[in-house]
Amino acid sequence: MKRYILNLAAFLALASCSENKSLTPADLVNPMIGASTSKDAAGIYHGLGKTFPGATVPFGMVQLSPNTVTGGDNAPCYSDEYRTIEGFSFMHMNGVGWYGDLANFQVMPSTGEMKLIAGREDGSIGGWRSAYDKAGEVAKAGYYSVRLTDYGITAECTAAPHSGILRFTFPEDKASRIQVDLTHRAGGTAEYESVSVIDDHTIEGWMRFTPETGGWGDGYGHASYTVYFHAEFSKPFARRGFWMADIPDGQSRHNSDVSSLEYMHLIEASKVVDDASEAEGRHVGFFAEFPTVEGEQIELKAGFAYTDIEGARRNYAAEMTGRDFDRVRADAYDSWNRELGKIAVEGGTEEEQIVFYTALYHTLIDPRIHADVDGRYVGGDFQIHDSQGGFTKRTIFSGWDTFRSQMPLQTIINPDVVSDMINSLSTMAEQSGRGYFERWEFMNAYTGCMIGNPANSVLADAVTKGIGGFDLEKAYEYAKNSSALTGNQALGYTPGRTSISSTLEYAYHDWCISQVALSLGKTEEAEKYAALGQAYREIFDAEKGWFRPRNADGSWAEWPENARTLEGYGCVESTPYQQGWFVPHDIDGLVELLGGADAAVADLENFFEKAPADMHWNEYYNHANEPVHLIPFMFNRMGRPDLTQKWTRFLCRNAYKNAVAGIVGNEDCGQMSAWYVLAASGIHQACPGDPVFEITSPVFNKVSFSLPNGKTFRVVAEGNSAENIYIKEARLNGKPLEGMQISYQEIMSGGELRLEMGK
Repeated sequence: MKRYILNLAAFLALASCSENKSLTPADLVNPMIGASTSKDAAGIYHGLGKTFPGATVPFGMVQLSPNTVTGGDNAPCYSDEYRTIEGFSFMHMNGVGWYGDLANFQVMPSTGEMKLIAGREDGSIGGWRSAYDKAGEVAKAGYYSVRLTDYGITAECTAAPHSGILRFTFPEDKASRIQVDLTHRAGGTAEYESVSVIDDHTIEGWMRFTPETGGWGDGYGHASYTVYFHAEFSKPFARRGFWMADIPDGQSRHNSDVSSLEYMHLIEASKVVDDASEAEGRHVGFFAEFPTVEGEQIELKAGFAYTDIEGARRNYAAEMTGRDFDRVRADAYDSWNRELGKIAVEGGTEEEQIVFYTALYHTLIDPRIHADVDGRYVGGDFQIHDSQGGFTKRTIFSGWDTFRSQMPLQTIINPDVVSDMINSLSTMAEQSGRGYFERWEFMNAYTGCMIGNPANSVLADAVTKGIGGFDLEKAYEYAKNSSALTGNQALGYTPGRTSISSTLEYAYHDWCISQVALSLGKTEEAEKYAALGQAYREIFDAEKGWFRPRNADGSWAEWPENARTLEGYGCVESTPYQQGWFVPHDIDGLVELLGGADAAVADLENFFEKAPADMHWNEYYNHANEPVHLIPFMFNRMGRPDLTQKWTRFLCRNAYKNAVAGIVGNEDCGQMSAWYVLAASGIHQACPGDPVFEITSPVFNKVSFSLPNGKTFRVVAEGNSAENIYIKEARLNGKPLEGMQISYQEIMSGGELRLEMGK
């Protein structure tokens, strides 16, 4: 960590003056924040941020980033503590666990004897992997570069929405080389690959990825997709060919298999074929060699699609034809400034501005585009469909995480993305024939990951905020079907191992259906789902004064001595103390169960006070994971807004840093960062589906939202400082506010929320 902070000296010098008008939002992004999967640094098996440091554009299909580790629970295939690089892949997931997926089309330059595997950093088996100059590593919005010291090669990355460019600066060599590993995949490998040489500088092909060869959830996530590519080299091949391994029938190829020494030795024995025009099989790679002079640059441009080869060609033509590396890099930089510029901050320290814009950057990666430039996309039936301009098909809906902060943030700055996501989930439900929403969608897969019915929350929030552009009646039916399939309807609660978490999450998501029903004038159904929203009461044990797992026969599960703080006791990735506060739609009802506001506030203060100052994984307030993200704002509803202000400022200061370890938990597709963006701006929604935002203490003196309707909403904090964190008075457009809430409509109408701050 000390080495990394020293390496940031130049970056910090650039950002040290927050008044420097030449700095743009993109200049203040540091993609190295969160770029660690280290369990040791996190103190828990979940690891840290798990972000990737490479190049992408807002909501792009391509994320061109280096890989330092493959295998294990290392979804981004990059973790800062490693000191060798095994290649650069064109797609990466952002901040997830469960082994991950993507990291496809891995490219590695080299010189000298050709190796057929990446090898291991520990030297137990050799390969093409190279040490790199950590001090010279550069990561910016839309750009990444590094020097591979074993070869004396500098690698640079930049990206467009469906494509990317690698630029390699070679030393003098008779046979400089670029290898393309078509099998690479986070959490597994490709099942089958095909590649053809089109001419002396172009290749095309596809890679098929299935659950049988790992990937998302090491296969349990049911991810099945094909990546098509069109790739052009800027210099004609002097020599080119393929390497192909003979993978026996019945060979297991899951995550732990393909990262084993046994499997690596199998690949190491691959057959090398020169000058053939095409190759296909279970493990195929392509290589090209060129004579180079010192400092010669060779570019590899590649366009991708999930539809077909023609889609990859069109995407390439639209984004790469006539554009060199520098032009694409400039376009990526401009695209980030446009998106990041939707929120402007003034004041705060240089570190806080870097943390803010990097957090905003991380919220603009998912849900990413899944459609081609012409609107064609692969649907829930795994056939090609055409949106005909109606919406943009998107993928990677990390629902259990993102319904809490990420999707509410997008309702303010990118409501079209929310509409697209509802369309994407709705068409998937229809095309698949399943007729219900998936809770954690990945590449059209019904992964079943986590619990709850989070799409119901996104739908209710959109409806109550007036965001349309989708078939509401169909979406409503899919929401109801989701509840009937996985919910509390059978017993009025959910029994078993996850009784507390499941019952509370399903109760809230059923309440969300009631809000949609109300908007449709379906009063009777609204009452039904509002009643289901009270299911949380069925697992509250008045004798214990807290939530308790319940068995299917109605009896209580055994109550251990440390029940409230025992992770996994009736809960998913949480303790009953953490999960039990999750009743966002009926905080008053929860307070009543807890014996009134004074008792609830006292218990909640204890909950925060016992958490560690660094906010790493713990059994009390655990900001490293999503179930608690609502809780700081509950003080507002209990008559103690000063405590909401105290703890949100504490969290913004302690749980987020300008460092590799600067995100205390998995980024989770933008959720962790979206919490910061909203809280640091002074607003955060407590209950998506109820279009009201809680007001809290902003980190910055002024935060300006440039809204999609052309209006501007500002939060101005007079007298704000590290000491003056409490709101003495709040005025909206000059009129005093009685409570610490503001409606979504008031935000979107533009204007100014002025806060007088003090000690």
